[in-house]
Amino acid sequence: MTVRVRIAPSPTGNLHIGTARTAVFNWLFARHHGGQFILRIEDTDTERSREEYTQNILDGLTWLGLNWDEGPIFQSHRLDVYRQKVQDLLDQGLAYYCYCSEEELNAMREAQKARNEAPRYDNRHRNLTPEQQAAFAAEGRRPVIRFKIEDDREIVWNDMVRGHMSWCGSDLGGDMVIARAAQAGDIGQPLYNFAVVVDDIDMQITHVIRGEDHIANTAKQILLYEAFGATVPEFAHTPLILNAEGRKLSKRDGVTSIFDFKEMGFVAEAMVNYMTLLGWSPPDSTQELFTLEEAAQQFGFERVNKAGAKFDWAKLDWINSQYLHAMPAKKLTDLLIPYWQAAGYEFDPIGDRVWLEKIASVIGPSLTRLKDAVEMSWLYFTNSLTYSDDAMHQLQQEGSKAVLEGVLAALNNRTELTEASSQEIIKHVVKEKNVKKGLVMRSLRAALTGDMQGPDLIQSWVILHQRQFDKPRLESAIATVH
Repeated sequence: MTVRVRIAPSPTGNLHIGTARTAVFNWLFARHHGGQFILRIEDTDTERSREEYTQNILDGLTWLGLNWDEGPIFQSHRLDVYRQKVQDLLDQGLAYYCYCSEEELNAMREAQKARNEAPRYDNRHRNLTPEQQAAFAAEGRRPVIRFKIEDDREIVWNDMVRGHMSWCGSDLGGDMVIARAAQAGDIGQPLYNFAVVVDDIDMQITHVIRGEDHIANTAKQILLYEAFGATVPEFAHTPLILNAEGRKLSKRDGVTSIFDFKEMGFVAEAMVNYMTLLGWSPPDSTQELFTLEEAAQQFGFERVNKAGAKFDWAKLDWINSQYLHAMPAKKLTDLLIPYWQAAGYEFDPIGDRVWLEKIASVIGPSLTRLKDAVEMSWLYFTNSLTYSDDAMHQLQQEGSKAVLEGVLAALNNRTELTEASSQEIIKHVVKEKNVKKGLVMRSLRAALTGDMQGPDLIQSWVILHQRQFDKPRLESAIATVH
C-alpha cells in the first residue's frame, strides 16, 4: 500500500502555525514511508474564502520546504461531484430533505435546554411523506439535506496517537446536515464533513493526520465512509498547540500566520525544526536540531504525545539562533539585506556585496533573530555615532586620548587596513605609549562603536575603514576627552 496523506487548509485566513504543524507531520509521515503528500484547498466557504489567503498558504508551505506531490486540488472545482454523491445517498434512503425552519430548531433547542438535555436535532423530518414535503415546499421553505445517524450505533477506530476510540451515535447530535439549504428537490452547497470524506475517498487517502479538535468529526465521517462502501483510512489526532497557561494557542498569544514568524526574523529551517518538536520527540531525546529529511527518517506516531504541546518562545529563539550561527555568510547576507533596506540603511546590494558579507560574518554569531541585525549593524552604516555611558567613561580614562591619537597617526600612514595590519597598529601603540593592550582595545571599542560590548572589534574596524568611518570617529572621540 502506498501511503497517501493530505493537508487541507481552508483559505479563510493566512497559514497559521497549527495548520503548518499539521502539514509538517503529514509531510514527515509521507516521506518516512516513501508515500505521497497531497495539497487540497477546502474553499467551499465562498463568503470567507479569499484568493490572497490561498496564495499565502501556498507560499507559506513552499517557504517551509513542504513540497507537495499532488495539487493544489480545489474543492470549489468539485461541486458537481459532491452533489452527485449527495444524490446517491438520497437514492439509497441514507439521507433526506429536512424542512425545519430556524425558529423551529431554536425552539427545539430551548426545550432541550429546559430539560437539561444536550442540544441535538430530534430527526423529526426523517420520515416525511411526499405530501408533507410538498406542503413544506409550497410554504417556500428551503430544505437542508441530512444524513441518517442511528442513536444505537457504536463507532470505533484505533487512533495512531490515542489508541482505541469509541463514540455512540446518540452523542453525535442527531442526523447530520451534509448540504446547505437549496430549492426544493435540489442540492445546495455541501458541508465540511461530507465534502472531506468524498475527497479523501476519491484521492485514495490512506491516513488522515489532523488536530485533536477533529475527533468528534471522525465518528461522523466514518459513518459516511461506510455509507459509500469505502475503506476507512487510518486516523491520527495530534495534540493541540498550547500557550504558557495551557490554553489553546491563539492570536492573543502573539502567534499569527507563518509569515509573521518570518517577519519576526525566524528562518524556515528553524520553524520546521521547532514545529516537528511540538508534540513529537525523536528516539534520541537529546537531539534538538535536524533537517526535515533527517526528521522524516525517524518520524512515527508512536512518539507523538497525547498531551498538548506548549509553545515556547525561548526554545524557538534558541533553535533559530543555532541555524543563524551556522549559516554561511552568503546565505545570511541574502536574508539580512531586506531588513537593512527596511531600516533605511544606504548601500548597494550588488556593489557592496563583499562588504555586506563581512558585516554578516561578524554579527552572525550573535544573532537570535534576523531582525536583530538592524540594531547590531547600524554602526557600520552611519557616519554619526553616540556614546553609551560606559563608552564615555572609558574615553575619559587616563591615557585613552593618547592611545587614540597614536592609532590615528598610525592610520594616516596606511592606505589599506586588514585584520593583520590593525593588529600591528595596536602593537605599535602599546609599545610607543608604554601602556597595556587592554587600554588600547577598550579605548578603540568606545571610539569606533560607541559602546563597550558588541561584535568583534578588529573585524568591525576593518569594515568601518572600508567606508572611511574609522578616522572621523577617532577624531570625534579624541575631541570629547577633556
